Amino acid sequence: MRVKPMLIKLLYLSIFLLVFFLPSAWLISANPVSEGLLLLKDYARAHVILCLLPAFFIAGGISVFLRREAVMRYLGVRAKKVVAYSVAAVSGGILAVCSCTVLPIFAGIYKRGAGIGPATTFLYSGPAINILAIVLTANVLGMELGLARAVGAIVFSVVIGLLMHLIYRSDEEKRVEADSFVFGEEEDGFPMSRAVSTILVTAGILVFANWSNSDESCVWGVILSIKWILVSVLSAAALLAGVFWYGVRWWKILTLASIALILYFFFPAKPLLVFGIGAVGFATALFTTKGLSEEWADSTWGFAKQILPLLFIGVFVAGILLGRQGEEGLIPSSWIASSVGGNSLGSNLFASIAGAFMYFATLTEIPILQGLIGLGMGKGPALALLLAGPALSLPNMLVIRSVLGTKKTITFILLVITMATASGMIFGAVAG
Repeated sequence: MRVKPMLIKLLYLSIFLLVFFLPSAWLISANPVSEGLLLLKDYARAHVILCLLPAFFIAGGISVFLRREAVMRYLGVRAKKVVAYSVAAVSGGILAVCSCTVLPIFAGIYKRGAGIGPATTFLYSGPAINILAIVLTANVLGMELGLARAVGAIVFSVVIGLLMHLIYRSDEEKRVEADSFVFGEEEDGFPMSRAVSTILVTAGILVFANWSNSDESCVWGVILSIKWILVSVLSAAALLAGVFWYGVRWWKILTLASIALILYFFFPAKPLLVFGIGAVGFATALFTTKGLSEEWADSTWGFAKQILPLLFIGVFVAGILLGRQGEEGLIPSSWIASSVGGNSLGSNLFASIAGAFMYFATLTEIPILQGLIGLGMGKGPALALLLAGPALSLPNMLVIRSVLGTKKTITFILLVITMATASGMIFGAVAG
């Protein structure tokens, strides 16, 4: 491994650790910059290790292992619309990740040949069609709003994808023509079953590592109680795949597994520590193994290097402007609350724009909305914020731009805001 790339990786790791362990006592209270740093610290602790690391591995695996023919057959520009948008919406909905975690996977399938329509359907559906979030919305904010959120999110994901396809159809055709790939051609000999299995195992780790539920009496709670067992089993499967499929030397995997077991023995209450060190160790094992393993690691690192700085900058700026939950940034929450009453075009549009630029950690939009509704927020603006907020944020806008370009990113943002505004006005009029 060359010295310079290693130094860059160590620099990224050092910055992450600095943010992760940032002492809160160093920061001045009631200061917007402090709010930005504290939000960034919360983000690093809550999302990077459990959410983004598996997502980067998934994106890298899609880019290296998954045959382009398969991606283009089911998600490509010329794929059957019913199949493409159904697969994109269902795939995103099953993952049920936040607006930032979905980004590496979105970038991976788009790079691999997915059309802009199915890709943006997946981009919207991942954070928006979150079964747990919809259930909690119904429980906390009422069945009416929960049902409207469910229907709106499903319809949105497909309609936004179709509109993106129609608007940029000519660009997509040029993209296909400029691509040297010939549909139906033979690719490398890596078995498709192994590629799909690798991606599914990594996706399973992502889903179960982030599994949470406030109601532990139902099946959700049963899974919650054994989630780290499921993560451990899937991680063991990934380690075995590293040996038997990707040529990683057995002693590296044995060393990594031993370290993980020792850490778990001494720190059973800190699974985040075990998970983080295990992920870094697995990446190191891949980087130091020639062939497909190194390609997987390089691709994973490529997505991390592209996406993480933009996310960190975006989260920091969002914290400065809007603060954390229950805290104030440069824009007082009272301004937002006073602007979303009633069901006017202005209140719905403001709710959509505010939701689009705010950063919501997973499920935090519900208590935030509960507080705003208590301050007089109308039902229409509440739905508008629910449809625009979880799917967009300032951090993820920066990353989308790096993948799609400025023009297409602006179009995607405007479509989300416009549709959220219209949906809010219709729901507000019907629900009274």
